[in-house]
Amino acid sequence: MTATDQYASVRYLVDDVQAAVDFYTGHLGFTLRHSAAPAFADVVRGPLRLLLSGPASSGARATPADTAGAGRNRIHLIVDDLDTEIARLRAAGVAFRGDVVSGPGGRQILLSDPAGNLVEVFQPAARPAASRP
Repeated sequence: MTATDQYASVRYLVDDVQAAVDFYTGHLGFTLRHSAAPAFADVVRGPLRLLLSGPASSGARATPADTAGAGRNRIHLIVDDLDTEIARLRAAGVAFRGDVVSGPGGRQILLSDPAGNLVEVFQPAARPAASRP
């Protein structure tokens, strides 16, 4: 396996690469992999490589103008205790984009990075223990 095979990569277009790096590394457990700020940086968390492309980057320049602005897509980060994560992030000054939403698969809340890209923080629903015969 090569180094590029170990990550699933997502590109987020951001207004300020350093602010995005600080946000993801300071609040969401990512590690800086490479920085060419102010044009580009990439951060990793587990198998996720997040490409942070500033306005001068080739990724941003290749994006059609009519698709400007953050979209409804988002990265999905799984946590063990959503309430603890919410409290920690609120204490750090992170603003949320709504309230906790619950469903059969678990609970989630959305927040935005400094450029407005959505991040979903998700706690899976507890699964009942398998019954024994």
